[in-house]
Amino acid sequence: MRNLEIYCVTDKDLSYLKRLPYNLAGVGKSNFPKEYYLANTNENIHHNEEYYSELTFHYWFWKNELQNLEKNTWIGFCQKRRFWIKKDSINQNINSYNLKNYILSEIPKEWLEYNAVICEPIYVNGVNKIKLLKRGFKSLVKDPTIFFNKNKQTVKLHFDMHHGYGNLDRAIDFMDSEDKDEFRDFVNNSTFFNPHIMFIASVEVANSWFNKLFPWLFRCEKLFGFEQLYGYDTKRLYAYLAERYLSFWFKKYSNYIEWPYFTLLDYENSK
Repeated sequence: MRNLEIYCVTDKDLSYLKRLPYNLAGVGKSNFPKEYYLANTNENIHHNEEYYSELTFHYWFWKNELQNLEKNTWIGFCQKRRFWIKKDSINQNINSYNLKNYILSEIPKEWLEYNAVICEPIYVNGVNKIKLLKRGFKSLVKDPTIFFNKNKQTVKLHFDMHHGYGNLDRAIDFMDSEDKDEFRDFVNNSTFFNPHIMFIASVEVANSWFNKLFPWLFRCEKLFGFEQLYGYDTKRLYAYLAERYLSFWFKKYSNYIEWPYFTLLDYENSK
């Protein structure tokens, strides 16, 4: 029998989260009640939370908690406004008050043959033409056919437009050799990725993922540092890199299934 433990990461103490059957994890500068797991104790990267976002807790969990779990446990991560939901919850009118009725709290039968779960993908092609001209100008100069060919509006183009032109390519140069070429091929050719650094997986798969992810990101720190990272585009660059890598890594190294999630829109009014 598999057990499921889901950790909801938040930078604020929000009242509706306490109604959920999840483990609550606090990151950032807020003061959290005692029921929260905190990412600023023991071995941690709390001092870089503004650049790593929810990965701050993921790292803490990997280093301080993961080894304490039973092997038959599945662990999952969600966020203060993004949640795994039941299959029959799709298209329901979900809000912060009824959220508990629709979120995932046990392992569905459909997962029995898998060892990992990732979010359903989002597509990044079909880019608004004006936005493509403004943010993708460097890419268009290199290949003008991108403007008309949706198959060329890839994960790499999307990253170049929104998180610094060339940053993804430069980061891939610091990747382990067994993934470098394949991951570069993925971002250069895929028009979708699985978002939000959310996953559910066995202890073994989660440990393997973290063992790959964080050493790569720490090598990237030597390239990008922190002082030049600011604003929406690059402040959370390490989280954006992890988000793209997750899509590739889980598809290569795990037996995965894609699953629906829900983005809560009224959370700011439900503190």
